Amino acid sequence: MEYTKYLDTTQEETAGWKKMAGIVNLSVERNYKDTVFRMLFKDKASLLSLYNAVNGTHFTNENDLDITTLDNAVYMGMKNDVSCLFAFELSLYEHQSTINPNMPLRDLFYVAQQLQKLVKDKNLYGSKRIQIPAPRFVVFYNGDAAMSERSEYRLSDLFQRPLESPELELIVTVYNINPGMNEALLNACQKLKEYMLFTSKIRKNQKVMDLREAVNKAVEDCIEEGILKDFLIAQRAEVVAMSIFEYDAEKHIRMEKKESYEEGKAEGKAEAILIILGGKGELSADIKERILAEKTDEILSRWLVLAAMSRDIEEFKREM
Repeated sequence: MEYTKYLDTTQEETAGWKKMAGIVNLSVERNYKDTVFRMLFKDKASLLSLYNAVNGTHFTNENDLDITTLDNAVYMGMKNDVSCLFAFELSLYEHQSTINPNMPLRDLFYVAQQLQKLVKDKNLYGSKRIQIPAPRFVVFYNGDAAMSERSEYRLSDLFQRPLESPELELIVTVYNINPGMNEALLNACQKLKEYMLFTSKIRKNQKVMDLREAVNKAVEDCIEEGILKDFLIAQRAEVVAMSIFEYDAEKHIRMEKKESYEEGKAEGKAEAILIILGGKGELSADIKERILAEKTDEILSRWLVLAAMSRDIEEFKREM
């Protein structure tokens, strides 16, 4: 699998790593084909180690493992991280730094594409039963939000009407791989453990320095401590750029969620004001527009109390 490079080998050798600050000044807004997690588990040996850790097995026959990662699996901006076909199972592994209960729906799209590829030459309309590998879905979570050590997302939790016995179900197992969580799993897969340590260093550094410096410092410290050392030395420029891109995206998602929450709260208070005033007379279009356009929580809270206490619309307008 080829990766997008910020610098070619000649430039890296000429400039040296003392110019890393210049590297990370490059734009990180481009859509990456890969993530650091995908890079780490792109080969059979690493993926088999991850499979063994998740399943408590000790397989060594990595040549029997087929990597089935969907390189171009994009639906509504989503990508499949890593998947493999092994031991009659189709395992889909995702890494996430934000809580996403929609993963069962995403995995449903992914596994449908995978199974279509596997049975494309089979007769789906025949009387002979077509056997397929058993799908398994796993998320490795290392975000800031509190989450239990192990949890599940279910497709049926997304149904508009809950069903006691859903005819279509998909279960995603979520492992929290933050420090102190799922230590047996992490100890069973050294690369996953070292990935956790690397990302933990970035998060810790972010609290006292900007993102670019935080990533570079994490890379330096990990190389010095022997954490993902060979990988980081060989792929340093790309790892730095990708990490900046990933953590910028994570920050953007958090900000969008916060803005969405604040907007929803403001709309709720504005609607409450209009409902209260609606029982006290006819509200002019300009006052209604002014209330709906206001987004400051403090002002809306004051207007809400005022609407409840005012005897009529005119008193509300005067005090408003």
